Amino acid sequence: MIAAVSTSPGSSPDPTLGSLMAERRRLLNLGYRMLGSVQDAEDVVQETYARWYALSEEGQRTIDVPMAWLTRVASRICLDQLGSARARRERYTGEWLPEPVRHGAGWASTGGAGADDPADRITLDESVSMGMLVVLDSITPAERVAFVLHDVFGLPFTEIAETVGRTPAACRQLASSARRRLAHRPPGSATAEEHGRVVSAFREACETGDLDALVALLDPAVESRSDGGGKVRAALRPVVGRDKVARLFLGLMRREPEVELVEDDVNGTPGVAVRIGGTTFAVLAVGVGGGLITDLWLVVNPDKLRAWNGYGDGYGHGDGGTS
Repeated sequence: MIAAVSTSPGSSPDPTLGSLMAERRRLLNLGYRMLGSVQDAEDVVQETYARWYALSEEGQRTIDVPMAWLTRVASRICLDQLGSARARRERYTGEWLPEPVRHGAGWASTGGAGADDPADRITLDESVSMGMLVVLDSITPAERVAFVLHDVFGLPFTEIAETVGRTPAACRQLASSARRRLAHRPPGSATAEEHGRVVSAFREACETGDLDALVALLDPAVESRSDGGGKVRAALRPVVGRDKVARLFLGLMRREPEVELVEDDVNGTPGVAVRIGGTTFAVLAVGVGGGLITDLWLVVNPDKLRAWNGYGDGYGHGDGGTS
């Protein structure tokens, strides 16, 4: 089981504004792991609180554990969104990747990505790595909800059953199925130190244009996926194989001679921010296993780079086309 990111809800039945709003960090963490989008997670949090305050005072008093109620409602909203997200992504231009976060993303409603309150930030751990989120996106919505609630947040299956509308035994099977799928596609096995060394070597090889050194860092079956969302140029399909991937990144470096590669935290693991003139126009998350790079996830959709460039900025590069 993945270590739970927070304690179980229900530690206080006090439905005051202060006690309820103190739960927002848990809900933001929940929403991001469910949906892979900080913006969508923020929407879930706001909708959850809106539903609470839409209740009458009598209705609120009938809820014995408000924190558990908030978690259940937020999870149901996420489940609904996961069901519709697949249809939306069929219309998405090119590959869809989760929104990367940097040292914990801020809750925009309380000040944007630069908010200083630790209670307004996403907790980074193995359950929020880019590799994990990509794999979670491949399983069914019900499996994802059951897995995240039980293995990440430590909720019992009796409570999860109320969220997904199935029996506790069925929820146990959903979580078990999710674990089997994750085992077939492990999100990465490198230690933090090894991961950092590989990323540093990757950056240096790209900067120096050393094709042989870059190829040597890549797994033979390495896969590179890019997310431009149709707003900037990005490969529409995965690029597979060490030679093709190496030439892809060296070509990007030659095309943008002013580009700067900066090692940075991406979803709790070493990654790379790609900058020109101080503006980040791409974020690269790196999957490492067996001492080699197995996956590269390049996010260039400007809507997903708020944590690097500030909330609501009009930034971006490219002509809006795709390749």
